Amino acid sequence: MSNPLFTRLALTLSVLRHGKRGARPPRSPIPPLTPEEVAEAQSFFPLPKFFIFGHARSGTTLLMRLTNLHPDVLCNRQAHFFTRRPTLEALVADPDVADWLSRGSFRWNRGRDLSPVVLRAAADFILERDARRGGKTIVGDKSPNSLFNGEAVKLMHNIYPDAKLIFIVRDGRDAALSHRFQSFIDTTQHLTKADWRIRAEFERDPQGFRTPEKSLFTEKGIREAAQGWAANVTETHALGQELYADHYLSLKFEDLLAQPVEEMLRVWHFLGADTALPALAQSVLDAQNLNRDANWQEAKAGDIANAIQKGQEGSWQEYFSERDMQVFAEIAGKTLKEWDYA
Repeated sequence: MSNPLFTRLALTLSVLRHGKRGARPPRSPIPPLTPEEVAEAQSFFPLPKFFIFGHARSGTTLLMRLTNLHPDVLCNRQAHFFTRRPTLEALVADPDVADWLSRGSFRWNRGRDLSPVVLRAAADFILERDARRGGKTIVGDKSPNSLFNGEAVKLMHNIYPDAKLIFIVRDGRDAALSHRFQSFIDTTQHLTKADWRIRAEFERDPQGFRTPEKSLFTEKGIREAAQGWAANVTETHALGQELYADHYLSLKFEDLLAQPVEEMLRVWHFLGADTALPALAQSVLDAQNLNRDANWQEAKAGDIANAIQKGQEGSWQEYFSERDMQVFAEIAGKTLKEWDYA
């Protein structure tokens, strides 16, 4: 029979230590893979891996589709292993799972938290499953990292220090404008009352917004757009260079539009794919103008979708108000200059 006094003391100590009765402390940080564990993972899942990051509406989908033109490469989308909650780490986030994978009596873990090995094995299987079915020898995922910025690079490096990272950058003003139109068409559930008023007025008179006085954005909206783009580009590029060195490649959406063959040959060479295969260049030229997102938006909300050309450079110059330009220059001017956008 248990001692009531002892039970109360134990509960009191638990509350003092963990904050509330019955609460569990958060799991300890997940350690990165060791070089030995990376080598083991490669022996089981040998296909080279890559990931495409970029701010929302910066051309990640176009880059994915063009990358897939190579017969040896598969790039699928939106796994969000490292770029949106729940991330891959959620598989082992529960403290009970962490305790199990690091338990001393769990002899399979070699005296170390097995969590990163489990995460790598899960992601490798997901990636290679479809690649092998299609006879591909290089496989990757494209997931915009706007929500996690540089943190996504760190999370990726913990599990895939041997992978390659491609980062595509677009003029933040065009990215913000494209994202705004997307919100008017695809994600209306996130619009505020002020957003809905702007949307309704734009639907009635889109030409009226091609003036310096009228803005498609609220004051808060344009500021958040500028801050989000500058943070994403600055953090991702810096950490990509620092953590991945020659396994990191950046390119600009505008260059991909202007010289698609040259840019795609550069991407495929970076991935280790054969760039001497015949018909690669022609396949890029044939595919570059296909914009399935534009077709989808036109079918869903044609009056709004048709008001602006999709996937073009410099559309912001038609639709940004004087205030929009000033706010973007104030918040993101330094980053725009660093990428030769200003």
